[in-house]
Amino acid sequence: MNEELQNQHIVGERDFIGHIEESIVNHWNRDALTDYQGETLQYKDVARKIEKLHILFENAGVKEGDKIALCGRNCAHWAVAFLATLTYGAVAVPILHEFKPEQVHDLVNHSDAKLLFVGDHMAKYIDPQEMPRLEGIVCIADYSLLISRSELLTNARETLNALYGAKYPKFFRQQHVHYRRANPDDMALINYTSGTTSRSKGVIIPFRAIWSNYKFACQVMDHVITENSNIVSILPMAHMYGMAFEFIYEFIKGAHVFFLTRVPSPKIIFKAFGEIKPDVIISVPLIIEKVIKKMILPKLQTPSMKLLLSLPIINQRIRDRVREQLQKAFGGNFYQIIIGGAAFNSEVEEFLTKIGFNFTVGYGATECAPIITYADWKDFKPGSCGKAVPRMEVKIDSKDPQRIVGEILARGENVMLGYYKNEDATKEALDSEGWYHTGDLGVIDKDGNLSIRGRSKNMLLGANGQNIYPEEIEDKLNTLPYVSESVVIQKGNELYALVHPDFDEAEKDGVDAAALRRQMEQNKEDLNLQIPAYERIKGVVIWKDEFEKTPKKSIKRYLYLDAKID
Repeated sequence: MNEELQNQHIVGERDFIGHIEESIVNHWNRDALTDYQGETLQYKDVARKIEKLHILFENAGVKEGDKIALCGRNCAHWAVAFLATLTYGAVAVPILHEFKPEQVHDLVNHSDAKLLFVGDHMAKYIDPQEMPRLEGIVCIADYSLLISRSELLTNARETLNALYGAKYPKFFRQQHVHYRRANPDDMALINYTSGTTSRSKGVIIPFRAIWSNYKFACQVMDHVITENSNIVSILPMAHMYGMAFEFIYEFIKGAHVFFLTRVPSPKIIFKAFGEIKPDVIISVPLIIEKVIKKMILPKLQTPSMKLLLSLPIINQRIRDRVREQLQKAFGGNFYQIIIGGAAFNSEVEEFLTKIGFNFTVGYGATECAPIITYADWKDFKPGSCGKAVPRMEVKIDSKDPQRIVGEILARGENVMLGYYKNEDATKEALDSEGWYHTGDLGVIDKDGNLSIRGRSKNMLLGANGQNIYPEEIEDKLNTLPYVSESVVIQKGNELYALVHPDFDEAEKDGVDAAALRRQMEQNKEDLNLQIPAYERIKGVVIWKDEFEKTPKKSIKRYLYLDAKID
């Protein structure tokens, strides 16, 4: 192959829009997107809806590079609007539907969005007057116009069916599917971070980063995911983790994606798993932890069960039985559960490892669209989050990366272009050599396995200059009786734990408020025996409400740093 042909081949391989086009054409009559217990769109239906939206955009005066925002719960029509935006040449701005209305207003305005696609739920709360530069607001459910400030847009929507019929008088077919191509470094998305330590920033994701994440998924999951596969989309598609690995990869592979269109409670999730039997499961730690802590561990901690677990042969049989029950709860057909998005509780991870459960833990960031490290469950080293993925480098900013904690740096195809309209933040995050400074802290072993220790912005300084990682203290505290979740904060030189108890569990056990208070004091004593003197907790504050979280279910720590300590 001569050099010119080889270069053409490379460009074709990196052509993300080309992969979308190819999948639609090749899987024309297959099921593509289903709203769980609702409508199913085949690939040909997706193509026709994309074409109608393209006609709407064109006749409404939307230009290549214009911003189109999407804010709503996962559903097939959200996915179609997203694909239509990218394949038209516009820039998609996915906004998490869990943001407050004021945040949605701010992000729509900050992104310079021309149109906003909005779900039924969020449509009730947003105020169009707070987004004066929008030319229109479109309902995701049926693409009807909720607000139009443009005569072009109004006319385009009113005559859309006639325009479509005139363009395709003999029906829209596979040969009509042709989309605008994008250069690898062109802006594809502005994806706003969910913010555990600060306010949201608009991450500029180029096409090369989306393509690279898709290609990574092909390299590690093509032996599992085929055009006959099913996937349940639980995580919000407006977040890169769910978008990349519960939607984009499967759609390009020709698989069938089921969207949970309501709040994904454990009851709904497991009902869906049982019916759909997904081939792979993408999860945040909270879902897995709740299942293990609520459904499994209590049964194994009774006196009789502890005795049986001490007997080697019976011990193994019990573990095998528990593993089988857990696999069945998740549908029984999955190759592995991939856990990411937040820190994973060490007790739960240790338990899953002991029973031989098929899970793995990855690591990523919105700024890397999102994957940075990963390992297949058969190669996964417990306590780590895998190794650098293809087309990415990872290093620790430390004199001794294997032993001394340092900031995790990443470089490669997955890395963002920068933060939208925020040069200072971009310069802080991306250095002159192209390394993305994650703000996370960790170590990396001789084999390249990365282990996270916490976030640099969360790190506390002890009285004698010791580095204190509050996440490690919380991880231990969260395993103690009646602790649902916790946040460790610093006041002067003292550490305090804000604890949201498991009130339901306490009530079930007949534990009143005074007894719960005593138990928390006992938890403090037990915790302090497990940790170094400089990490010991001075006091525990019972926090009545659940801590506010990001859509990845990470606690928004910055909201609690100034909490009052009585």
